[in-house]
Amino acid sequence: MEILSSRTLLISRDPAALTDFYRNRLGLAVAREYPGGIVFHAGAGFLEIPAHLSAEAAEAAPPDVLWLQVRDAAAARAELAAAEVAILAEPEVKPWGLIEMTVADPDGRRLIVVEIPADHPLRRDVRE
Repeated sequence: MEILSSRTLLISRDPAALTDFYRNRLGLAVAREYPGGIVFHAGAGFLEIPAHLSAEAAEAAPPDVLWLQVRDAAAARAELAAAEVAILAEPEVKPWGLIEMTVADPDGRRLIVVEIPADHPLRRDVRE
């Protein structure tokens, strides 16, 4: 199987509120809008809010967690706080060396906002 592209679909009881959050509070760029939904750019991936899908599915589904890499976690924290985004955990260096903070979207979905420090192994070329 050859995968050409992928995206994460966020099914919500209130797609309008979720769309507002990702468009206006997080400031994600719109990749496309279609009757019944919207697709946002999210780094190298996409987030889609398919308003046309069943709200009952959102009731039964476990909460998703999104991992979003940023250049500067402190700057992201300031932007999110100014946009009145609920900050669940302040930016801190985790035992695995990443700077992470946790925020929530209107559906209670956790978004882990991550900065990879310059000296972290994810930034180093370990090939010899």
